[in-house]
Amino acid sequence: MHKRMGEAVARVARKVNDTVENKTDSLDLANCKLMTFPIGIYKAMRSVTEGIHRISLANNELKSITSRFVTTFSQLTELNLAGNYLHRLPEEITSLLHLRAIDLSRNRFRRFPEPLATVPTLETIDLEENEIAEVPTDKLASMASLRSLNLRANPVGPEVRLLVRPLVPFDLLLSPEEPIPKA
Repeated sequence: MHKRMGEAVARVARKVNDTVENKTDSLDLANCKLMTFPIGIYKAMRSVTEGIHRISLANNELKSITSRFVTTFSQLTELNLAGNYLHRLPEEITSLLHLRAIDLSRNRFRRFPEPLATVPTLETIDLEENEIAEVPTDKLASMASLRSLNLRANPVGPEVRLLVRPLVPFDLLLSPEEPIPKA
């Protein structure tokens, strides 16, 4: 077990070093078995955080994202958090003024993460395969930049199905309604 943990830590370190050394605009820590975002990464990436525009933390074991993560990587345009155990986002997510796409599919959200409704540049929100039943339709309708909202495989209420163009200017992706069983 210790050997596997050591290999995972080494893999994360290599990916962070590649990003820093090559001054790339993205950090890919997908599939690294992370339970939290490693604090040491903040220090290691201090010189390049302003240049990071895309981060993938997909398919890890994250239960939360901290406000420090959001404020450190303030220039993000894309954030992939798919396949984790998240059920809420920090309020600071509203400070990501360049965020255009967020993937929160395959997580544990029971409610639509309302802080997203105030991110002015957000174009794509993927919430497929969560446990969302309620959606703040009035707030979504006022999101000027939103182009696509994926709520497939969520137990959304019937009022969400009434959100059709031209009421909302974005594509709303929902699973087909289950037929009502005949008695």
